[in-house]
Amino acid sequence: MSHVGSTRRLVGLVTGWQTVASSCYYAPFVAAPFLSEAFGLSRFLVGVLVTTLTLGYTLALVPSGALVDTYGERPAFVGGLAGLGGGALAVTAVPSTALLFAAALTLGGAYAAAMPATNRAIVAGVPVDRQGLAIGLKQVGVTGGSALAALVVATAGPAVATWRAGLAGLGLLALAVAGVFAVGYAGSPAAGGPTLPDLGSLRDNRAYVALVAAGCCLGAGLFTAVGYLTLYLTEAVGTTVAVAGGGFALAQVAGSAGRVGVGSVADHLGRRLSWAPARAATLLLAGQAGVGVVLLAALALSPPPVVALVLVAGVGLSVFGFTGLYYTALSALVDDEEVGAATAGGQTALNLGALVAPPVFGLLADAGSYGRSWLGLAGVVAVGVVLVGLTYARLPDI
Repeated sequence: MSHVGSTRRLVGLVTGWQTVASSCYYAPFVAAPFLSEAFGLSRFLVGVLVTTLTLGYTLALVPSGALVDTYGERPAFVGGLAGLGGGALAVTAVPSTALLFAAALTLGGAYAAAMPATNRAIVAGVPVDRQGLAIGLKQVGVTGGSALAALVVATAGPAVATWRAGLAGLGLLALAVAGVFAVGYAGSPAAGGPTLPDLGSLRDNRAYVALVAAGCCLGAGLFTAVGYLTLYLTEAVGTTVAVAGGGFALAQVAGSAGRVGVGSVADHLGRRLSWAPARAATLLLAGQAGVGVVLLAALALSPPPVVALVLVAGVGLSVFGFTGLYYTALSALVDDEEVGAATAGGQTALNLGALVAPPVFGLLADAGSYGRSWLGLAGVVAVGVVLVGLTYARLPDI
């Protein structure tokens, strides 16, 4: 097989894995209206559920990144997807709110292997001048998996049986794909050596630190919007749950386009101007997230359904679509042997924003309306845009 053919096969496999993994992790976000009804959750408790998923994810990130750097991505691909499948099945079966939150914590922990493992596979197997596009394509798995969850859990599942049946189907799919990777995926060579990352080296990288700080704000925007879009569309805009699920899927499809399209533009810009990948990625990341600030603020107006869906698609393109550039820049700012740990650090930053912002968003919505919630979230993302600009300023003059 040619080098180009093997690269395409690798990107296809990693993207497929990411799609299945993300469909399990994001299914509870999509199922927020159903979970709210089944367990009597307020808007605030929906935010706490999002935080619980993110907490499990965050606690397991650094260990997962270190293990990926040490042993390669194959064990993470197999074990992580098996854990996600089991976690998704657990959410369908729990009889109480306490066990729902426990299942969410477990599901989040299993998802922690996703970003370090997939990014390491891309960096190890794709030429450096194509990694922006490759990571963008791989990141389509996140938005594609979220869209799949929306269609299966919020639309098809209730139409055929129940939302629980849809979620159980995703869990079983994850277990099957984990088995396929266990048998048929070799992975890149393991680095060996110590399992603890060199945090000092990352801390001394000023551009990396600035980008990680930006990630806290950008992650707050991403995960809060993901957690509340379906509730917002049903409660503030007045759509049905099925239409809200379709709107969520639309946002994720637009996010896929943003990750691939803007990642490809970054690669082209870098080649044309002879820039390092991190320079092109951070410049475009600032612009993409800046557009997201405007669109999040526009949601505060609670517009008519058609206009709201257009805005939701724009939020998908910008707020859901920035992570390809974010990870491209993170990976370009560190040595290859540190990619797993650097990705874990960057994803931890995204998650830290998501630990706080969703419950606050829900409290503001419970206290008044969604307007103040969206405006506050737009302000947080705007701070992230400023920090991305600081990252750009700290890059070498190349």
